[in-house]
Formats: sequence, C-alpha cells, structure tokens
Amino acid sequence: MVYEPAGAQIPMLQPLADLDDARLSHVRGVVFDIDDTITRNGRVESVAYESLWQLADADLTLIAVTGRPLGWIDVLARLWPVHLAVGENGAGWAWREQDRMREGYYLDAASRRRAEEALERLRVRVLAEMPHVKTTDDHRARRCDLAFDVAERAKLSEDDVEALRHIITDEGLEYSVSSVHAHAAPGDWNKARGVVRAANDALGRDLSAELERWLFIGDSPNDEAAFAFFPLSVGVSNVRSHRSRMNVLPAWVTQADHGRGFAEMAARLLRVRT
Repeated sequence: MVYEPAGAQIPMLQPLADLDDARLSHVRGVVFDIDDTITRNGRVESVAYESLWQLADADLTLIAVTGRPLGWIDVLARLWPVHLAVGENGAGWAWREQDRMREGYYLDAASRRRAEEALERLRVRVLAEMPHVKTTDDHRARRCDLAFDVAERAKLSEDDVEALRHIITDEGLEYSVSSVHAHAAPGDWNKARGVVRAANDALGRDLSAELERWLFIGDSPNDEAAFAFFPLSVGVSNVRSHRSRMNVLPAWVTQADHGRGFAEMAARLLRVRT
C-alpha cells in the first residue's frame, strides 16, 4: 500500500453532504488530526470534544494523530476518549492497555539515538542561517523530530518557509508543514505510515486491510499522506486556505471550519449509524 501523496491534485472538494450514507455506514473507526481540525486558536473547541465522547460512546475506535510532541500524546492517551494517540506526525504512539500505559516508536532505540545528532546539526544550522526562526514552544516535550514555529506564535513569510524547507531537506531530513509548524524528521514516517504501524502495534489492527472501515479528517499539508491513504478522507473547511500548498486534498469537505467542522462530520456519522 502506498502512503504518499499521489501528486495529482483533486480539482474540486466535494461537500460532505455528498458522501454516500452506505459508505459511512461501514465506518468503525475515525483517525483525526488535532491542530485546526478540532482546535481553534490553539484550544480544543467544546463542540469537538463533546463529539469525541459521542463517537466513543457509539463504539467507534478513535485514533488521534498530530504533529505535536510525543510528550503530549502520553497525556491524550491517558485523559481523552481515544484508543490510541500518535505524535510527531507518526514518530511514536501511546495507548492505555487495561490499567497500564504503553508506548511504541517508528524507529528502534539505536536509530533514535543516531537521529539526535542529525537534528542537532540542523538546529545549529538554522540558528546560524535564519536566526529569526525559532523552534516551537513545545520543543522540550519532543523526542524524535525538530519543529519550527511558522504560524503559531511567529508569522513567517512564504519565502522564509521555503528557505527553511530547503535547509531541512539539504540536511537529508524529511520535511512537512502543518497549519502552525514546519517539521524535520530523521525518518520516513508520516501520518499514514505512523498510524498503520501504531494500530498494528497497539490494537492488533491492519488498517490497510480494512480501509473502508476508517475515516480520516484533517486540515493541512502534513495530512496529505493520510488524505491519500484513506479513501474516506474529509477536510474541515479551513483546509481550503492551504490548497495552493497541497498536492493531495481530502475527498470531501465539511461546511463548517475547525472544531465545528469536526462536529459536523461526527454528527453525520452518528446519524448514519443510528
């Protein structure tokens, strides 16, 4: 199964209302992004959080996948109504197994140690060549990637983001960008590959063999691999603001944006199940 963007942009975003009820009726799990998919201005919207509980109460399997740090997903897996939380765009994951917490990683321990040196070289180079570009304020909780603030506290120009992309790829690292951060990864993981490996490790589920049973919802370029991988891919309406930077778009789009768009998707899915 190929997890990468296919490279051919979908010409039009189809309204979620056009998604056939019969296809939705087969869905047994939802994979969802966090930043600007269930949040607005950095805070989880109450309507989206309530929708998570409604989906969980309807016996749907929930997997959160985010570019946020692995230190954060430990908390999400403990406190949120999710079965699995995947962080740093697929670098690692955490889940609750009965009365204990478990974790897994895309790379083995030796590879993670070697990767630390590559990330430190990048950090030093960016500091020297682009001193105005700062690492994210959640940096201390990261374990496997290096992320730079491009649109959360800072507001970098498109030229700056492109220059940062060039430095990251020139150092031999993988580059991705979300609605708030640019990421450098010392491995070939992405949200699709990470979720597939995490689901197999934590839940014993082979997502590639049951794709029609899963729906993915996101909003930005670092969701492209998941938009390409999941046939049932949905974007909250603010995904439109990123169209010029994306090669792959979701198949369907909500009418509402951010967490309200997530709640719109959840309500539609629950209505079909009822």
